[in-house]
Amino acid sequence: MFRRLPEVSTEITIFFDDRAVVAAPGDSVAAALLAAGVTVFGVNRANDLPRAPRCLIGNCYECLVEIEGEGRRQACLVPVRDGMRVRTIAPEGDPAP
Repeated sequence: MFRRLPEVSTEITIFFDDRAVVAAPGDSVAAALLAAGVTVFGVNRANDLPRAPRCLIGNCYECLVEIEGEGRRQACLVPVRDGMRVRTIAPEGDPAP
């Protein structure tokens, strides 16, 4: 399981597919989601397999999500902001329902 070392005292809230997720200031979207127990960020178009971050440095593109209405963003490269809205991307490239 992914967890922070040490635990944080300041928290902000983001929303992943309308679910509230507690994040720490300075987290990337990917780190915040992983720390909250989110293990699937979407579905791969080519093979319908679940997507999740692999490298966390922007090389693999497995963490693509929609952020604030802008699709196909790398969650590992975007810092969280309080109230941020993040959504999975469906295999055909449209936001998930």
